[in-house]
Amino acid sequence: MRPFRGSASGSPRGVDESSSPTGLSRISPEVANGNSGDSHKRSGPHYTLDLRRRIAASKGGPLKLASFETVATSRVEVAAELACLSARVAADNKGRDIVVLDMRGITPLYDFVVLATGSSRRQIHTLAEEIDAALRVEGEKRLGIEGYQASRWVVQDYGDIIIHVFDPEARSYYGLEDLWADAVRLNWEHL
Repeated sequence: MRPFRGSASGSPRGVDESSSPTGLSRISPEVANGNSGDSHKRSGPHYTLDLRRRIAASKGGPLKLASFETVATSRVEVAAELACLSARVAADNKGRDIVVLDMRGITPLYDFVVLATGSSRRQIHTLAEEIDAALRVEGEKRLGIEGYQASRWVVQDYGDIIIHVFDPEARSYYGLEDLWADAVRLNWEHL
């Protein structure tokens, strides 16, 4: 292995000076892979954090990077964002007739209800699984699921959020939008 050396411009050899808005810089295959002989084996750019620029630009030195300011967010705001995230995931997976209802003034059991329709058993399973995966990434744990095997009406419980995924016949038969007509509908596409 070769020792790491910087270039005359002050940047490490092989680092592209133009970094992305996320603070990541491209590294040439020579630096990333150790030698230039096997660079044809790997495809795509390799990225690393450009900490040098962040430290030089911050005020107060490197210790300033270790301090974070926490912003208090209420559980209701988080639940609203997660309900809208669930609706967006359903839309991304071709769910139809997606509605997010604010249930805070109607029932003390949960704060938001997400309703979506899938056109087939496979799509209903995909909607349920993808919504669960997205909420798991956000740190939410599913407390229960019902109707997954029958796949006509899948209900997922996340405590503050209830997610209903229907087939078209079950959705029109039960008419939950009519049952909860007093609930405020959130504009989940723009929230």
